[in-house]
Amino acid sequence: MTRIALDPFVRDLDGESAALRAAGPLAEVELPGGVHVYAVTRHAEARALLTDSRVVKDINVWGAWQRGEIPMDWPLIGLANPGRSMLTVDGADHRRLRTLVAQALTVKRVERLRAGIEALTNASLEKLAALPAGQPVDLKAEFAYPLPMNVISELMGVDAADHPRLKELFEKFFSTQTPPEEVPQMMADLGALFTKIVDDKRTNPGDDLTSALIAASEDGDHLTDEEIVNTLQLIIAAGHETTISLIVNVVEALQTHPEQRKKVLNGEIGWDGVIEETLRWNTPTSHVLIRFATEDIEVGDKILPKGEGLIISFGALGRDEEQYGPTAGEFDAARTPNRHIAFGHGPHVCPGAALSRLEAGIALPALYERFPELELAVPAAELRNKPIVTQNDLYELPVELGCPFGHDA
Repeated sequence: MTRIALDPFVRDLDGESAALRAAGPLAEVELPGGVHVYAVTRHAEARALLTDSRVVKDINVWGAWQRGEIPMDWPLIGLANPGRSMLTVDGADHRRLRTLVAQALTVKRVERLRAGIEALTNASLEKLAALPAGQPVDLKAEFAYPLPMNVISELMGVDAADHPRLKELFEKFFSTQTPPEEVPQMMADLGALFTKIVDDKRTNPGDDLTSALIAASEDGDHLTDEEIVNTLQLIIAAGHETTISLIVNVVEALQTHPEQRKKVLNGEIGWDGVIEETLRWNTPTSHVLIRFATEDIEVGDKILPKGEGLIISFGALGRDEEQYGPTAGEFDAARTPNRHIAFGHGPHVCPGAALSRLEAGIALPALYERFPELELAVPAAELRNKPIVTQNDLYELPVELGCPFGHDA
């Protein structure tokens, strides 16, 4: 089996994903830093592995970890070994850690956040409208980033004053280009910041999920301080990164498919379809690190060996022709059915999926209603991915907004 090295600069994600699919349902992969794992690249096999009890999250199962081959200054160590949370445990411990988060993020409870999300969206649009006319705007920085960060911070009780530091640290956390000598300090700084937030909530609890986690621990659910801190970090990280990329990717998809954009703006295609197709076709999460095989597992005509690491290559399996047919590589906002698994599958499906969909479903129609003449300010081929192998994330999305509401302001 030929090993495919993932490009740490993510210069051609589509080409890389195609190469992974061509390798079959299970591909040998080299992650940045020379770490060897396997990748599942097809939809059906990914669904099966995500519900297979022989695939676990316990890093101690990983043979390379046991042998001391994974250095603590590996740029991706924070994703492979992020500390004890629902991201790193299985079974009863996973259910215990996940329950409170899942209860707070049910579709019904998330819907109660609609008014607040609409208000934040409108405030962001007002700021965009106040910018000097005729100048390109980085829509990622000015619109796609503030909304999900503000929403998840309010949900978790994180002060807006911490946002700049969080942005700085998460940039290093996800990047494959963070110098190895900076990784341990970055991890320590993230832990210290979230520990401070949790300590503040112990002293001054509020109507937020962090306070609820602390209260549940004190009421007998037995969450340790480490679990609370790591859960907070996990939710903040996942709760804004995915939605930022989703909003950006939808805009890019619509701007590069003008006939479909016209149908969307005319109401011929619904926004739900646009969002679901973008989640499949240009998924926000390119690869999810990392699970481990407790025994040899057949995957198609190949074997995932016991003790090996497994990543889920959503960028590859989202365009699997065996699942989506010969048009799998095409963007089709009217595609139906569209049973993608961009938010995962089985017991570990992302608990924030409903929130991400709601945010995108509010923000995107409002953006295009306010700025229907929006256009990319550079050719799509010039848009560059950030060096993050797990997130499908652009450096920026320069646009020209045009006149608000399509007429002279």
